[in-house]
Amino acid sequence: MSLDIRKVTANIGAQVSGVDIGKPLDEDTVADLREALNVHKALVFDDVDLDDDGQQAFARHFGDLTTAHPTVGAVDGAPNVLPVDSEQGSANHWHTDVTFVLNPPQASTLRSITLPPYGGETLIASSAAAYRQLPEPLRRLADGLWAEHTNDYDYAVPDEDIDAERAEQRARFTSIKYRTAHPVVRVHPLTGERGLFIGGFAQRIVGLSVGESRRILDLLQSYVTRPENVLRHRWSPNQLVLFDNRITQHYAIDNYDRQPRRLHRVTVAGDVPIGVDGKESRSVEGDAAHYTPVAAPAESPRAAATVAA
Repeated sequence: MSLDIRKVTANIGAQVSGVDIGKPLDEDTVADLREALNVHKALVFDDVDLDDDGQQAFARHFGDLTTAHPTVGAVDGAPNVLPVDSEQGSANHWHTDVTFVLNPPQASTLRSITLPPYGGETLIASSAAAYRQLPEPLRRLADGLWAEHTNDYDYAVPDEDIDAERAEQRARFTSIKYRTAHPVVRVHPLTGERGLFIGGFAQRIVGLSVGESRRILDLLQSYVTRPENVLRHRWSPNQLVLFDNRITQHYAIDNYDRQPRRLHRVTVAGDVPIGVDGKESRSVEGDAAHYTPVAAPAESPRAAATVAA
């Protein structure tokens, strides 16, 4: 197979063709895709012929799978597939998937199932580009900070928008409470790149008050969400997007008038984040062993060799 990889923006995203991801892939192709993911952070595949089994098989090329979510139910008969469904609300806040556990997923796949006639885009941002753009004094500050991530946080949703169904969903999401301390700057295990590892689940800087934390997190987050660092992906039928969950954030835009929108998500188990000082993240509350195994840092011989060099 001859992969054709075309950049979508300067800082994030590439369109991939020349490969049928519905079929088993050889080691060289997987290594090429991993390398493309390392460089571009998010890969878009058009006209894919996949069902839930096929999506899981593709994701397994990059490592062991997590279950669908630590607290939210999976698609019936597919424990590794999470339905991202407008009927269950929208994730319209910037976040990296499941950072409230000790080893969040290394990669996420999203596949289009039901799309609204307009709107419903997914924004994906490069936290590596954001880190590179920080002024040197802010970089030095961020390098030494740690943040607590939790699934039990203030959604800032007006009371009138919380009906019985939404309250039940919120209760299910927080049925097991998690808190984990992660480095604010994470070192990517394959590329050595530094990225801002924050997002919506990061609620407090370790050692600072909530108010002080919010001001610093908002400042750093403003670099992540600069338009230059964001891929605005408009979904089409039969598409799959693969993104590196270790060095991106994403946001589902709620701009489709509550019309049906459904994606299926499958995530690949990740390693424990490591900061600039070489220290690993630490769990404060909640056990996610039922959700995800812990992955080894390097998933492909070619990638590992590249980092070693």
